Order: sequence, then C-alpha cells, then structure tokens
Amino acid sequence: QVQLVESGGGLVQPGGSLGLSCAASGFTFYNYAMSWYRQAPGKERELVASITGAGGITNYADSVKGRFTISRDNAKNTVYLQMSSLKPEATAVYYCNARLPWDSRRDYWGQGTQVTVSS
Repeated sequence: QVQLVESGGGLVQPGGSLGLSCAASGFTFYNYAMSWYRQAPGKERELVASITGAGGITNYADSVKGRFTISRDNAKNTVYLQMSSLKPEATAVYYCNARLPWDSRRDYWGQGTQVTVSS
C-alpha cells in the first residue's frame, strides 16, 4: 500500500523558515521523482519543487528559487522541503507527490500539510 505522509506544517511569521518532510512507503522510492506542490484557497495546485530519483536534478518554481530547497534521503524514503524567507503568499496546503518517470499511472499524492505565513 502506497503511503505519502507529510509533516512539518504550521504557522510561521513572514521572513521565517519552515521545513516539511514527506515519508514514503509501499513503492521503490529511489525510482520515483518526488515533488512538492501547493494549493492556496481559491487557486489551482501548483508545482513548487521537484527532484529526480537519484537526487541529481532539482527544479523550482520561479517564485521560490533561492529561498526553498528540496532534498531527499533515499535510505530513509523521505523527501524534504526547506523553506526560508517565507512570504504570506506562501500560505497554502503543501502536498507531496511521487511519480514514476516511465509510467504515468504510478502517480501518488499525500494528504497535504497546512503552511500559514502570518504575523
């Protein structure tokens, strides 16, 4: 059974930092590209950052470049998102996604974790 369990969300002040984790199970983790998406109220879900299975290639939305860092530990089946210099517009539910590059049917989502940036 595939599971993606996000943790680390919460309330943070503007300019602050927060780290998210996503623990994966039920599939061969290192074969999967991992991504973080977010969805703000009334908006579509958007890609925040992604990382390849071996961790060698990362990709970021322009709005978070230089402030967010995605990483993974294949020994722990976990992907991380370190967020710094947070802005109120980063307030959203953050979702972890796992996708097998050569089989689009293997596309899994976590339940999401709320991040609120507010003073």
